[in-house]
Amino acid sequence: MTSEAKQKAQYEKMTATPIPKLVMTLAIPSIISMLVNNIYNLVDTAFVGRLGTSASGAVGIVFGFMAIIQAFGFMFGQGAGSILSRALGNRDEEQASLHASLGFAASFLCGLCITLLCFWKLDRIVMMLGSTETIAPYAKTYISFILVAAPFMSSSLTMNNILRYEGKAALGMVGLMTGAVLNMIGDPILMFGLHLGITGAGLSTAISQIISWSILLYMFVSGRTSAKLSYRALSRGTIRNLGNIMATGFPSLLRQGLHSFTTVLLNLECAAYGDAAVAGMSIVSRIIFFAFSIALGVGQGFQPVCAFNYGAGKYSRIRKGYRFTAMVAEGIIVVGCIVIFALSDHLIGVFRDDPAVIEVGSRALRLQALAHLFLPICMTTEMLFQSTGRRLGATLMSGLRSGAIFIPALLILANVRGLAGIQEAQPLSMVLAFPVVIPFVISFFRKLPSKDLEG
Repeated sequence: MTSEAKQKAQYEKMTATPIPKLVMTLAIPSIISMLVNNIYNLVDTAFVGRLGTSASGAVGIVFGFMAIIQAFGFMFGQGAGSILSRALGNRDEEQASLHASLGFAASFLCGLCITLLCFWKLDRIVMMLGSTETIAPYAKTYISFILVAAPFMSSSLTMNNILRYEGKAALGMVGLMTGAVLNMIGDPILMFGLHLGITGAGLSTAISQIISWSILLYMFVSGRTSAKLSYRALSRGTIRNLGNIMATGFPSLLRQGLHSFTTVLLNLECAAYGDAAVAGMSIVSRIIFFAFSIALGVGQGFQPVCAFNYGAGKYSRIRKGYRFTAMVAEGIIVVGCIVIFALSDHLIGVFRDDPAVIEVGSRALRLQALAHLFLPICMTTEMLFQSTGRRLGATLMSGLRSGAIFIPALLILANVRGLAGIQEAQPLSMVLAFPVVIPFVISFFRKLPSKDLEG
């Protein structure tokens, strides 16, 4: 099949396939990727937990830092992806390649800057992230390998998001899954087989990230994508193009950056109650994200459908896609909530069989499961706004739940209710954000043209 025929077939797929089938076709690779990656995170947490409570707490500390690296990957990936998907919907492949190349290069360079700056002040950064004196040695060892892999980690996420927005999530799935599976295999071999302990966990993560990056890059250079990564396309880019990518992707940076900041803040508040509190809350975050990742994957299937059809002027498909995504995501969250409520103690105990950790984690896990019932509408609306280039609305909604409500709630409740308040802060922020999002949804669909464009 010629390149022109491939582009025509892709256009027909994105603008004519029934919405439920198209969203789920694009969602399934994302769901599988996230599930495998989250299974790795959970397995990694369980393996490191065998080294002790302090080592388990170190994983939570470093995962908060990894969110900073991921924030830049998501910003450039979501920004470039949203723009290139709308360009492909408008049949402008040159603009798509330009923004893909700019997004990839900027993401890699940002990751490299993080590596150099953080190695310079490594001891200080480990303590700033919320380490206790007993957690710090483990965290410093683990984070050193993460820093080596930072440019690859960031730009891998950018490439994966670009592939998703092209409607080729299956290609991204191959790269991410390969890295996660290799990481799961490498952890026990390096940690226990070669007796490297926490060093083995970090080394396994770094190696798997670089291999994953190589596979994702191959997808672009082998001609399997509509958008091309090339120096020629990069050389045509301007500061304005890069600015558009960053402005469109800024809600992702804000969301991930706030997540990282609040994770650090949470660790600092928990540190006053000992390593068990830090470990318990870090385990809760792994479990809850695993449960939520399926619903998030459905949302990621909606994003390219939304952006592509917005560029093509197929507005009725955006309405159908939004309703379908929100309903399916809500159903998934309800099932996850029931499972977590029934098994909360057991789930925490799998990762750290410490009564103190289980006591802290079980209550927090149940509260977060309940609060996530309010999340699908918020999530789908944020994705809707970002995919259609509504930068201000997307930024406001991203900052609302993750920062504007959560940070003061955490500081106030921690002061008033102690550890119980720390457990309650994040669930409360999710509940309070929900009614604020509704007017944004109503306003968007009132302004969206009621008729599709011809052609």
